[in-house]
Amino acid sequence: MSSIIFTHGDCDGICAGAVVKSAFADSKVFFTSPVSLLGELKNLVGNYDNIVICDIAIDEKTFPQLKIKLNELDTESNMIYIDHHPVPEKKFNKSWFHHDNYSSSEQAYRILENKLSRDMRRVAIYGAIGDFSETSLIKKWERDWDTRTLYFYAGTLIQGITHVGRDYDYKRRILDALSGDIPPPEIAGLLESAVIASRKEEGIKDDVRHKVVKLKNLAYVQDINGYMSKAAIYAASIGNANVGVSCEYRSQKHVYDISIRRRNGDMDLNTILRHLAPDHGGTGGGHPFAAGARIPEKELEAFLNNLDEAIG
Repeated sequence: MSSIIFTHGDCDGICAGAVVKSAFADSKVFFTSPVSLLGELKNLVGNYDNIVICDIAIDEKTFPQLKIKLNELDTESNMIYIDHHPVPEKKFNKSWFHHDNYSSSEQAYRILENKLSRDMRRVAIYGAIGDFSETSLIKKWERDWDTRTLYFYAGTLIQGITHVGRDYDYKRRILDALSGDIPPPEIAGLLESAVIASRKEEGIKDDVRHKVVKLKNLAYVQDINGYMSKAAIYAASIGNANVGVSCEYRSQKHVYDISIRRRNGDMDLNTILRHLAPDHGGTGGGHPFAAGARIPEKELEAFLNNLDEAIG
């Protein structure tokens, strides 16, 4: 039996992918993103018994074509799509499309439980912690381990993959190890990477302190050059703002990639960005409390000002 997994490269995506690979041990693993998924599926070569997609939000621009492609693949393979990001079309209802508001790691374990060792719940817990999604079920599972150890393992994984960045070959080795329930500190190089990331994070806090710009409702930084989500968190904290924003320039595409984190309030960042980003020629979305966007260089200032108004 042959299987292929497409998953996200963050903690939840890696852990969800590891849970799936533990169920389908023969799986090939590829890391992708919402804007790249359609192209990956179109370029798929060969037949697979199982095609599993984990933790990949559905991109609104490519959604009509993606839906056609997914339905096509469903006639040839056992399709499983696991995600927890808001969907652009609520009526998208297929038996293989598993969508809920908790982590993809927890969903993966629950969907494939009859194929998994009970110990793989631990890997699902790491993913849930990394995704700020410790549900009542995750809390129940945590009682079967020393919670302090779980947090150490999850923290090692989260910090380690933060340092790894886009080294997808190494991320694949991490995923493979987790699929065998190897503790994160025992995965070659991961603990060392976590230490480096933690040291760098302290430096990022200092950079944010010197570069943060406060608007009425948000505080932002530009070109901290690394760990965008952490820079956004510290921008909100140091800038004493409801929302923190970190912007990094991508010179090859003349755009800014933007990470946004909510510190206070109940504004829905996903909804705001899905409406606001296209007005500035970009794309955006995510979760109510954590989201991202890609905005053309010339639109950045106007986008930040309009975002500041929108979250007010």
